[in-house]
Amino acid sequence: MLKIKILACLCIVLAFVNTGRAAPLRQNFDRASFYVVLKSGDIDGIDKELAVIDAAAFAEKEAYKGTLLMKKAGLVKKPKDKLAFFKQGRIKLETEIHNNTDNTEYRFLRLVIQEHAPKITKYRAQLGDDSELVKNNFKKLPADIQQVVLDYSKTSTVLHSADF
Repeated sequence: MLKIKILACLCIVLAFVNTGRAAPLRQNFDRASFYVVLKSGDIDGIDKELAVIDAAAFAEKEAYKGTLLMKKAGLVKKPKDKLAFFKQGRIKLETEIHNNTDNTEYRFLRLVIQEHAPKITKYRAQLGDDSELVKNNFKKLPADIQQVVLDYSKTSTVLHSADF
């Protein structure tokens, strides 16, 4: 009987200890951090940001996750993994765009991926449409996203700061 009580207490203590270790992942999603990681192309940073997204609860979750998965596809070594990450990410982002066709930020995210996607992926068909939507709705975006778009336009072939 004493062994059972000790075992039960030990299980309770371990449950609290494990909860404490998981706490850092349960932080809120920070869009600025997302864009820093997206721009950096650091696979460890992408994995950490994906963990933050998974732990957070917010409406745009799948669009951001899909974007990072497609970015990750370009960084992994194995062709099988590249294809798997790209397909998984594409489905997530395209589903969100389909459900929110006028969301300019989602279309910007797709534009960023399309512009850098290898031609073999055949993921460039909406590049012109997305570019036009971002240009036309730029002033409606939140200030922090406007800055991200302006920064991106410095290296983009389809978006230019003069367009805004």
